[in-house]
Amino acid sequence: MPRYIGMRLLQGIFTVWFIATATFWVMHSIPGDPLESEKAMSPEIRANLEAKYGLDKNEFIQYWIFLGNMVRGDFGWSFEHENRRVNDIIAEQFPVSATLGILAIVFAGLGGVLWGALTALYRNKWPDVLIIILVILGISVPSFVFATVGQLGIVTLNKIAGIDVPVAGWGTVWHMLIPALVLGLGTMAFLTRLMRTSMLEIVNADYIRTARSKGVPIAQIFSRHQLRNAILPVLTVLGPSIAGITTGGFVVENVFGIPGLGKYFVTAVQQSDYGVIMGTTVFYGAFLVLMVIIVDLLYAVVDPRVRLNK
Repeated sequence: MPRYIGMRLLQGIFTVWFIATATFWVMHSIPGDPLESEKAMSPEIRANLEAKYGLDKNEFIQYWIFLGNMVRGDFGWSFEHENRRVNDIIAEQFPVSATLGILAIVFAGLGGVLWGALTALYRNKWPDVLIIILVILGISVPSFVFATVGQLGIVTLNKIAGIDVPVAGWGTVWHMLIPALVLGLGTMAFLTRLMRTSMLEIVNADYIRTARSKGVPIAQIFSRHQLRNAILPVLTVLGPSIAGITTGGFVVENVFGIPGLGKYFVTAVQQSDYGVIMGTTVFYGAFLVLMVIIVDLLYAVVDPRVRLNK
């Protein structure tokens, strides 16, 4: 196990390095100037800003400086947000995105396992057909459409019930529920389909038939044998899904006016803010790699048959 953990960590470090390298060179190859602004800029001011951000150096030198700072956990300065370090932006805004993402992944995980198991139990019956139709919609429809429909639903509910559920913003539990549900719908639909397929593969397994022949109660067979084994494929994709939802709710955050990290990332892309783009991209990549490694290690906990050796 220690050797396996060491190998996975080395692979993770290499992956993060590749992400950082690719992001740096792609950003510097895209046309645009991060120091462009609406205000006129004298040559002296421009030279001072280039020196401040290291843009006056050769790109290869900039690359090595960027890698050295990244190893120390320093992502540099934002070009657009004066006197703000990228680390400070991540530290202040990521907890908002993480809170929304955790709530969304709870919705997606519980809903995916529940609806997937339900469709398998009622295979080819009306609950199965209805849920599959909803799954197709959940996978096919973009999140910004669900976000808009969610806001319209909140407005309609407020008018009918005479309540005041907030349509946008952040600060209370009511601000989180609909955005988290919208953010987790796509993942919930995908996990439902995956859980259904996994459950149907296990239904006719030899150990399930043996348990039935011994008179083991159906509820016990479902909870101890079917569900535990069927959830393994779900666990495989849950790690990347956690990272993707926690860090990738850009559209949902913008529609609902949530002050998360996605807002800064989208603004940075529009304004060619190299510091924020590279810092958040590497941060996202490292978070995703960490989630994948954790899921690999959890395999041994969920299924004792799995042995993480060579």
